[in-house]
Amino acid sequence: MPGLLRGVARTAVVAGTATAVSNRVSRRQAGRWAQQDYAQQEQYARQEQYAQQAPPPAAPPPATTDDDMSRKIDQLKQLGDLKAQGVLTDEEFAEQKRRLLG
Repeated sequence: MPGLLRGVARTAVVAGTATAVSNRVSRRQAGRWAQQDYAQQEQYARQEQYAQQAPPPAAPPPATTDDDMSRKIDQLKQLGDLKAQGVLTDEEFAEQKRRLLG
């Protein structure tokens, strides 16, 4: 009977140790998951904050050079000639002029 009692005691010790180790592993894994969730929530919050920020201001229009200006003047002259010839109506001329000058 002492051998049987010793076997039962040994089994109880092994089972208790296994339970303690299993609980510790579970708690540690739960802590890791909580850290990952927290990190993901922080990242999501930063993305939301970034998305709500005002967009950057629009770039200023490029400066016109002398070549650009002379090209536009030539095109305006051509439009004026077409209007004088009756090819363009007043509305068409005004629309083309507006597109050309921006």
